[in-house]
Amino acid sequence: MSNSRWNKNSLLSFVDAHIVDYPTPINLNYFWSFGSVSGLCLLIQIVTGIFLAMHYTAHVDYAFDSVEHIMRDVNNGWLIRYIHANGASMFFIVVYCHIFRGLYFGSYIQPRGFLWVSGVLIFLLMMATAFMGYVLPWGQMSFWGATVITNLFSAVPLAGHLIVEWLWGGFSVSNATLNRFYSLHYLMPFIIVGLVASHLALLHAEGSNNPLGINSNVDFISFYPYFYVKDLFSFLLLVSLFSFFCFFYAEFIRS
Repeated sequence: MSNSRWNKNSLLSFVDAHIVDYPTPINLNYFWSFGSVSGLCLLIQIVTGIFLAMHYTAHVDYAFDSVEHIMRDVNNGWLIRYIHANGASMFFIVVYCHIFRGLYFGSYIQPRGFLWVSGVLIFLLMMATAFMGYVLPWGQMSFWGATVITNLFSAVPLAGHLIVEWLWGGFSVSNATLNRFYSLHYLMPFIIVGLVASHLALLHAEGSNNPLGINSNVDFISFYPYFYVKDLFSFLLLVSLFSFFCFFYAEFIRS
């Protein structure tokens, strides 16, 4: 009983310190909502990706047909795929805005250097994950995209060709390549979640930046109930815009 009570109290104290009473600079604007909105995008990608993986076949003879099966035969499969495909583009748009805000307001300046580096690592993993996901439908664009991009590693001095053959799993883009990309595409979002956790830990250790550079330990208010409303409004805007594209222009963003 005492252990369960201690765990409950420690969890509540953690939520209180990092969400409810988290000290937030008083002058934050909607530019600071892009971080939490990008977290929502990551959650959407993971959930839809898990459902897509239930019906996808990572084999060069069946990959394209399995995607068509998802689109035509799986209940609401077309919607799940369009959410996942357009969600990737929406994810990058939100993250680009988040990076622009960091550059414009100097969020990369010490003492937030490690916070910035962790964000860059997340962005690099996002690009790798998106590229491997682009290959999975195994159409002509997927095959030649994989061929061109992986061949770029041949420019690495001395070990370039070895790296390319390791990525291919052979001497050309083949079934081994597709299997590797599928495995990594499924694994990397969970690695990104770990990096996001460290990103948030670094953020809460140093405190949020703000437009005027005011020390958040001096002039702040609690995150709840003041700033969560801004994030909630941003969530609703994202879902509305996202839904519009998914239902009416599903091929527009990702084309």
